Amino acid sequence: MTPTILLTQGDINGIGTEIILKAFAKLRRLKARLCAVGSMREFEFHRKRLDLPVALAEIAALDELDSVPRSALAILNVKHEAKTKFGQVRADAGDLAMKSVELAARLCLRDEAHAIVTAPIHKEAIAKAGWAFEGHTDFLAHLSNRRVQMLFADERSQLRVALATVHVPLAKVSERLSTQGIEEKIQTLHDALRRDFGIKTPRIAVLGLNPHASDGGIIGREEEELLKPTLKRLARRFRLKGPFAADGFFGAKLYRNFDATLAMYHDQALIPFKMLAFETGVNLTLGLPFVRTSPDHGVAFDIAGKGIANESSFIEATKLALKLAIARRAAQTRSRVLA
Repeated sequence: MTPTILLTQGDINGIGTEIILKAFAKLRRLKARLCAVGSMREFEFHRKRLDLPVALAEIAALDELDSVPRSALAILNVKHEAKTKFGQVRADAGDLAMKSVELAARLCLRDEAHAIVTAPIHKEAIAKAGWAFEGHTDFLAHLSNRRVQMLFADERSQLRVALATVHVPLAKVSERLSTQGIEEKIQTLHDALRRDFGIKTPRIAVLGLNPHASDGGIIGREEEELLKPTLKRLARRFRLKGPFAADGFFGAKLYRNFDATLAMYHDQALIPFKMLAFETGVNLTLGLPFVRTSPDHGVAFDIAGKGIANESSFIEATKLALKLAIARRAAQTRSRVLA
C-alpha cells in the first residue's frame, strides 16, 4: 500500500502555501499519495498570484485521492473565512493553520494517512485565534496524548540534534533539567533512531549546559552534579558520551561520530544546525504514533508573496517523511509476523 502524506498549509500570510506548490512540482513522482490540507480558495489565490504551473484538485475526503491524476495536487479543503494578507499577523490565518493541522492529525490517528509535513505557522497568530499551544509540537502531543521530542536532522551534513528543553527562557533552562527528564529524552531518541532510522545500536552524544562543559565545575555545577552522574548511570543501557563542550563539539564536527546529539537548550542546537543546514534541514517530532516532519524555517513574512521562497527544506521534509513512514510500516509488519 502506498503511504499517504498530508501537507498542511501553515499560515497563509507567510511562505507555506508557496513552498508547498513549488515543492509539489518536484515531488509528484514520489511513490506516495500527496495531499495538501487547507483552504482550496487560498491555494488557488497563491497559485495565481505567483503564477505557479501547478494543477489543483479539490477533494472532500481522502478516499477520493485515487481519482486525482498524479500531475495535480489534491487539496483536502478546510472551509474557512481567512483570506491572505501577506506579512500580517492575523487571528483568522492562525485559526485556519491550526484547523488544518488538527484535521491532518486526526486522519493519521485514524490510520487513514501515515505522515504529516507541516508548513510553518506563526505562534502569535495562533495565540490571537485562541489556541493555547506554543506550536505544532505540543499541539500534536496533546492530540495524541504522547510525550514527544524535537529532532532536527540533515542527512547531507550527517547531523541530528535533539533538544532537552525547547522554548524555555535561558534563565530557566537549568531548573527545567532533571535526571528523569534527560533519561526520558535519551530513551525517546534511542527508540526513534532504532525504529525510524534502522540503527541497531544508536550512538548518542550529550552536550554540556555551561561554556566548556563547566571546566570541571568552575563555570557552573550542572555538569558535575547532574549530567555526569546521569550519563554514567544511563551508559549501562545506552551508547552515550558526554557532556561535551558545545562549541568545540560542533567546530570539530564531532557530531559525525554519533547517530544523534542531545543539546540542553534551543539555541545551543539550532544556531549550528541552521548554519549548516538552513535550506535542507528537517524538523521531526519523535514519540508520535505517526510521522511528522517540517522544514526548519519559519513563516518568513518578510518575503511572503514575492515568489522567492526556497522550497528545498520542504522537499527534504517530505522525502524524509516518506522514508520514515515506510520504515514504520515495515517494523509493524515484522512485529505482526513475530507475534
